[in-house]
Amino acid sequence: MAAQQHPPIPGMTPALTVLQLDTTFPRIPGDIGCVGTYRAAPEIVKIPGAAVARIVTSDPARIDIAPFVQAAQAAQGQLITTSCGFLSYWQSTIADALDRHFISSALMALPTLDLSPNELLICTFDPDKLNAAHLPDPRFASSIVGLAPGTHLRQVIEGDLAHLDPDRAQLELIATLRPHITDRTRHILLECTNMPPYKRAIAQAFGLPVSDILDLIEAAQPGTIHPDFLSAT
Repeated sequence: MAAQQHPPIPGMTPALTVLQLDTTFPRIPGDIGCVGTYRAAPEIVKIPGAAVARIVTSDPARIDIAPFVQAAQAAQGQLITTSCGFLSYWQSTIADALDRHFISSALMALPTLDLSPNELLICTFDPDKLNAAHLPDPRFASSIVGLAPGTHLRQVIEGDLAHLDPDRAQLELIATLRPHITDRTRHILLECTNMPPYKRAIAQAFGLPVSDILDLIEAAQPGTIHPDFLSAT
């Protein structure tokens, strides 16, 4: 089955193409899959069969990456990204197949942050599955924290549910991070592309800088992301 495309305004070349997992759960402003996250509509290409359970895995080498490569090669955007940070393992494979810039995951920021593992928290959708295999620098495996199975946002994503309560998701996300904040913590990196809507609230709760894939997109293609969703301190 061919990838399902949701193109921008006809006649305009989109600044960005998002390769999105095969999901239908709500995507609110700040989410990488929401048009309201951007200054101009991106091209969103849904990859058929790329269910969360198939991509969020502790063994990323087993992901069938061919549909993502094919969709990326056919994409219209000047910059191409994905809706799931667990695709980081395949960064070089997809990038090497393209003649445009590709960002698989917020995890690609790790080499640029100039932090030690005990100064960083990497907040993920599933901390039991994100591991050193996904990271450009495996030392940061000790920085991984994330949503417990019963939390609302995780249930919405895992179950592809039709209802999302953003207030509940925000409160639970802050509660998830709180026990891991120490005097050494200097930065929070959100791996999950569904977490940026809560970035400013997280920054305010802990007084720390918070960044994610939207910041990488904006750095590579200035003027793409709505200012409300850029790096928060």
